[in-house]
Amino acid sequence: MTELAERMHRTFFRMMSLLSPRGQGVFLRRYFDWWHRTPDPWRLGSDAYERHKYAMTLEAVPRLPYRRILEVGCAEGVFTDALARRFPEAEIVGIDISTRALERARQRTEQARFVHADLLSHPLEEGFDLVFCAETLYYVGRSGRLRQASQRLAGLLAEGGVLVLVHPWPEAANLHRFADADRSLSPVADRVDTGTHRPFAVAVYRKA
Repeated sequence: MTELAERMHRTFFRMMSLLSPRGQGVFLRRYFDWWHRTPDPWRLGSDAYERHKYAMTLEAVPRLPYRRILEVGCAEGVFTDALARRFPEAEIVGIDISTRALERARQRTEQARFVHADLLSHPLEEGFDLVFCAETLYYVGRSGRLRQASQRLAGLLAEGGVLVLVHPWPEAANLHRFADADRSLSPVADRVDTGTHRPFAVAVYRKA
């Protein structure tokens, strides 16, 4: 997207966050189900940029034992499948708001469990050793919802658990600010890749 189109995209989703949390969830489910009317609409499974971003994300993960891993906003499970192959002994869970995307995710890999859930409003399991949230927080909208989403992500972690956030740069500075300010989280790494057509940041935190 051009810079203007991306700004309009973000403004639209900030407006949608004026809805109630339930209303926003209904809108997002329909929006993403519409996008997933055709397989892999963002070419997550074939695009070289996405493969590069996945590799850099995995490189940033501290080398620790992970028993339970969660991907928030897993879409059709491309990265979830990579996690299952990288951590074959771990329990892998992917959540997404699109039922169509989850149908394809389940076909992609049987080594992960997929759950239809909205980060903001659905009761979620907790106690994960490793949580990923990539290219998702800009759909949350205004500051109040972003703060709520960041608190939910931190709350999903077990003690000593690791949270990994991946978003476009420099927008990531705004999207990650509540995680940066969360006293229960300690920053571990913050890497920015500006060598691509769409720079991105990988921020890693560990729960005290």
